[in-house]
Amino acid sequence: MQIRRCSPFLESVFLSSGGVAASHEWKTVPDIWRSSAEKFGDRVAVVDPYHDPPSTMTYKQLEQDILDFSEGLRVIGVKPAEKLALFADNSCRWLVADQGIMATGAINVVRGSRSSDEELLQIYSHSDSVALVVDNPELFNRIAETLSSQAAMRFVILVWGDKSCFTTEVPEGLPVYSYKDMIDLGHESRMRLLDSHDARQHYIYEAISSDDVATILYTSGTTGNPKGVMLTHKNLLHQINNLWDIVPAKPGDRFLSILPTWHAYERASEYFIFTNGVEQLYTTVKHLKEDLRRYQPNYLVSVPVILETLYNGIQKQISTSSTARKLVALLLINISLAYMDIKRIYEGKFLTKCQKQCSFPVAAFDWLWARTVSLILWPLHMLAKQLVYNKIHTAIGISKAAISGGGSLPSHVDRFFEAIGVKVQNGYGLTESSPVAACRICSCNVLGSVGHPIRRTEIRVVDFETGDVLPPGSKGIVEIKGPQVMKGYYKNESATKQVLNEGGWLNTGDIGWIAPSHSVGQSHRCSGMVVLEGRAKDTIVLSTGENVEPSELEEAAMRSTLIQQIVVIGQDQRRLGAIIVPNKDEILAAAKMSIIGADTSELSKENMTALLNEELRKWTSQCSFHIGPILVIDEPFTIANGLVTPTMKIRRDKVVTQYKLQIENLFQ
Repeated sequence: MQIRRCSPFLESVFLSSGGVAASHEWKTVPDIWRSSAEKFGDRVAVVDPYHDPPSTMTYKQLEQDILDFSEGLRVIGVKPAEKLALFADNSCRWLVADQGIMATGAINVVRGSRSSDEELLQIYSHSDSVALVVDNPELFNRIAETLSSQAAMRFVILVWGDKSCFTTEVPEGLPVYSYKDMIDLGHESRMRLLDSHDARQHYIYEAISSDDVATILYTSGTTGNPKGVMLTHKNLLHQINNLWDIVPAKPGDRFLSILPTWHAYERASEYFIFTNGVEQLYTTVKHLKEDLRRYQPNYLVSVPVILETLYNGIQKQISTSSTARKLVALLLINISLAYMDIKRIYEGKFLTKCQKQCSFPVAAFDWLWARTVSLILWPLHMLAKQLVYNKIHTAIGISKAAISGGGSLPSHVDRFFEAIGVKVQNGYGLTESSPVAACRICSCNVLGSVGHPIRRTEIRVVDFETGDVLPPGSKGIVEIKGPQVMKGYYKNESATKQVLNEGGWLNTGDIGWIAPSHSVGQSHRCSGMVVLEGRAKDTIVLSTGENVEPSELEEAAMRSTLIQQIVVIGQDQRRLGAIIVPNKDEILAAAKMSIIGADTSELSKENMTALLNEELRKWTSQCSFHIGPILVIDEPFTIANGLVTPTMKIRRDKVVTQYKLQIENLFQ
């Protein structure tokens, strides 16, 4: 007798025949597929044009493939609660593999192909994975030697491709299955079980619990050992049940998917949209612009860097136009920016930290003034829409909204898309919160904020030192509480206790404040909005959503004799930079040998920067991230100027504040 764990609604037929009470409610993530297949049946669910073979699947087909893949896993010996490493990228088959694993009661450990071999090995080993589900033969060829020599694998499943494409020798006795193998094995077994009462008697049936771990996601992009975030079915179901307020998706709406499907943000979004009968199209960075124009999606789930790329493309298109067209376009865009700024005032969407509310006469005057100016600007804004913005809309699609998360959205990009009439809803969350905790909604899209907490979610701000809860308008550490907060870090109780207190509050490590409540005036619709202002910890979050711990880079760079002090920077930028205090004596000595004559006593900033860049490349070449532009400064960081603590640690936040303008220029 074997234990067979089932999703209570998806496989209720087996639970009922085994004498276990089935559920008509979603208790696990895979339960959603039965509901969607019943409601949306032959409606197209996924379009995957860039894999071989190109794939289109309806909701019925998707449900059947998930059931067959899940059963195939049981046939080859996967047991409930075992961990399977799923190292693969965006595709419809990734979704089937992910949900198939969950539907057996097993736990998938996910990562993409861009991670290093060492990182994938560390994740596989730390998670106690027993087998590997891998994207394609190319990825297997790359990681096979590292994994097979240092980790135990019971079997390998190829999501795409065939084992005939292997160039690396497969270890003797290691079974390798293709996607088709799994579907065929599972389908045959399912039909046998459905047709034979006797066959079903060989199992002890159990229902998967909502509190069971569904997946382990390792914190992305860190330079140290990543931590495994354990998310339960209950965590993910909170997102599925509560994201409709943010994205009121309807059957037939088209979504464009470009983010890694294993990332918590994209993943939760996909689970949610498939409960609403939408069509999901998988695209790539290479094909994004073409697919936006061709498919005209209603929604795009994105990170800030994607919106920045679209913004830069539009700006480039304008700048390469004729002089007359360029001047007209820029003038109209600036008028629209001003119009939107004024409109924000009379609509009550102007953010402020001030707790004191203005008087009614002042509020009335502000409203009347803003309304008058906006009426003057409105005809020109509408002219701009006809002459310029409609063409942009045709080029980028996104007829309803772009949802931005995974990093801070630059205000100039946010304001630009608002001005041209493309709705951008900025959201906030962490992998540890499954991930969405707050987001702006279309009806109250307050720029500068990340919106209100989503349903059944609490957000508060506490004091940096004491942990006391702060009133609205006060800046402190943001904490989150709700059903989506993780179970903890896998095999890391001490790290769990550092971020998750006994009351269930998750310390995000982010600095922010909550907008005060005003009943009248410029800010009366901002009450309770969450505003973020950076990271409390040293972790740098790039606009791509990657997290970087700067200490590894700094320690490597300090091995150079030319560098006296260094602070790695890049919060909310596309790439890293650095502020460097050079060792001038060593710089001059190096310059005499490499750049200029032996009698040189002075060195230009350009030559100094070139030498330091060469040193950085040399010493940080083995690091996970690389440093881009650098700012060379003359004054060292000291205790006296407040940039170093008494224990000789550089005060990173104070350094960044002091050189704020230079840093902004550095990244332009």
